[in-house]
Formats: sequence, C-alpha cells, structure tokens
Amino acid sequence: MVQNFDLGIIGGGPAGYTAALHAAAKGLRVVMFEKDCVGGVCLNRGCIPTKAILHSAELFEEMKCAQELGINCESLSVDYKSVIEHKNKVVERLRKALELSLKNSGVTSVKAEACLNSSTEIEADGEIFKCKNIIAACGSSPRSLKGMEFDGEFILNSDDILNRYRLPESIVIVGSGAIGTEWARIFAAFGVQVTIVEMAENLLPAADIEVSKRVERIFKKKKIKAYKSTSVEKIQDKKVYLTTGEILEPECVLIAAGRVPNSCKKLEGVAYLGDMYGSVQLAHFAIKQAVSYVDGISFEETLVPSVVYGSPEIAWVGKREQDLEEGTYQKSLLLISALGKSHCDNSTDGFIKILSQYDRIVGAHIVSKEASAMIHQVLIAIQNNISVSRLKEICFAHPTYSEGIFESLFKL
Repeated sequence: MVQNFDLGIIGGGPAGYTAALHAAAKGLRVVMFEKDCVGGVCLNRGCIPTKAILHSAELFEEMKCAQELGINCESLSVDYKSVIEHKNKVVERLRKALELSLKNSGVTSVKAEACLNSSTEIEADGEIFKCKNIIAACGSSPRSLKGMEFDGEFILNSDDILNRYRLPESIVIVGSGAIGTEWARIFAAFGVQVTIVEMAENLLPAADIEVSKRVERIFKKKKIKAYKSTSVEKIQDKKVYLTTGEILEPECVLIAAGRVPNSCKKLEGVAYLGDMYGSVQLAHFAIKQAVSYVDGISFEETLVPSVVYGSPEIAWVGKREQDLEEGTYQKSLLLISALGKSHCDNSTDGFIKILSQYDRIVGAHIVSKEASAMIHQVLIAIQNNISVSRLKEICFAHPTYSEGIFESLFKL
C-alpha cells in the first residue's frame, strides 16, 4: 500500500523532529522514520545525558568546597551507578515527552530503517511512502582512528562511556574538543586520574587562543595532565604509545576525535540536514536548519554559538582574535573576578572577551559560570547589527554575570 505525505523525514534527531513538529504546526502531513529512539544522538547519547552526568560531577565538586561556605559535608562519596541511573531517567523522561509531542502534533512516526528510492519516495518495512518533499537527517557516529578501533571495553567512544556503571581509576582521552573536554572535567571531578592527548598546538583548538590558554590553566587546577602537539602512535596490549615516546597505561581510553556523518544515498532534491550537512555538528545548528528549511528561509550559518559545559562554562560566537588582522579591531578583556556575583557564588575563574570593528561586535568569548546564557546576549547584538554605542545605553541588573558584558563595552 502506498501512503502519501507532504513531508517525509528520515531520522528523528534534532533536525528531524524539529522539522516534523514545525511542518505539522503549519498543517502539513508529515511522516518521520527513526530506526532507534527519537531524539537522536543529542537526547539519547550526547548533549542531554552528558549534561546530566556533568551536573552530578559539578555538584560533587562544589560539595567538596562547601565547608568554606559554612556547610559541613562529612563522609562525601560518589555512587556512580546511581549517577548513571539518574542520567537514564532524565533521558527517558525527555524522550517520552518528545514522543508525546510528535503524537499530539499529528506526526506519523514509523520505527523502522528507511531508504530513499527517489527524491519523492521512501521505503520502510516493505511499504512505500510518497512524499512531496524529503529531509534526510540520518545523524552521525563517533569517529574511530586507524589502528584504534572501538572494542567497547578498553578503547571506548562517546556512546560506550555513557553506559559504564563504574568509574575507572585512570583514563586517557584522545582529543580536547567539546566531548573530550567535558568528559575530562567529569572524570576529574570524581577523582579519576585523567590524561588528555591533543594533536593540535592548543587545547580546545576551535576556540579563541585566550580561551585555549585558560582551558590549560583549568586543567592544571583540576589535576588533568594534558599533552599538546602530541598524537597517539598506537594502542597495543592496553598501553598507549605517544609520539613523545611516553607510554601510558590507563584503565581505559576514550577516543573523542569528532564524528562522521552516517551514510545515506545522495539524491538531488532531497534536503540533507543536521550532522549530515557536513559543516557544524551541533544540535542547535540542526534545529535552526530545520526551522529555516520548513519556512523556506536562510539563516546566517557563521553566527552559531559554541558552548563547552563544566565549571566554569565556556562559550563563544563570531570571530576569534587569531582570525583578525592585527590593528583592525578593538578588544576588551574583563576578568570574572571583577564581578561581585562571582565572589558570592565562589566562581571567580574566567573572563569576558569582546572583539569589535567599526563600533560593531564581531566576536565574543566567555569563560564563566552562566557563559552558556550570556553568549546569547552578544549573539543578538551581532546578528541585529546593534552598535556598541547603542548597547551601552542598556541597563543591566546588578549583581549578575551579565553586567560583565556591559562593563566590557566601555573597554572597547
């Protein structure tokens, strides 16, 4: 039997479910195919579960310093199995809520592997679905390294690490991007001996140079051993051989070397969104892409905020200082310790850095508690071309971290 729809979507991750909900709200007949669980990597194996675990890690880290704030926390310990069980409950709760939203919106959800027959036809479970438009949002998978294939026991990927119910005594993390940095912070907070190996010259290489340097300081403070400009030559007999000549013997290894798009037939007339798009592999990028596609509009792909979670948070948007020609821009740098709120919260580490040209902000880089929220204030200003002069007229509340943005404007 052939079924007819206005929009067919392969993949139920952020791009897929957002497009489905948005299109259904416009009155379109939508069918969405997902062979696994709705929510994609972000909800099930990425953004959400890692943040749930990270919250437990941050809380434990804060409790260790609670005595200086007047709170006595004797016999503090971690039940990591319960941490993972809490993570599972969070994921399950949000997944059920998403499934209900799709159902209530009238989206036809098909749990099956789907394939493209043409730009207007999808096949799944032996049935044919005719669709006026098709979105392929098939997601991505953890990237393995040659000779270091995942085995689920010693050499792990970001999926494997989420479902281990016991903390390792030591771990080597290969890659210091967002995934590697967040897991390094999680394990260090729980007392695991963490070593991170980065082949680039700086840690968190996608970030502004001053952010990278601050990450290095944070790692030292958290007793995370970091190797820069270093690669793993091989992993053999549960030993990690570095290009420096050193040999490490951790309990396990996490390969955090990025992700690769899942395979999918490429056909003209099909929209490929999310991680398959091939540029920015972020859930919020996929969400914005999906809304823009359904609405038939474009969006500024260069203005996508990046956030690395942990204590303190790291966030940036726009240009990095190393991307700008010397003498063509203004720069302000405000230490978070200059803000009263940071002392109240015992969170004084970090800074707010703003770059401007011709009275317009072109980039912002924040290391601070609440950085993930603050970055959007700057993003709104950049995207709407609001001048620095105009921003100075805004009244920011005190005491807040956001007032640091206000103070930074007067340093430009």
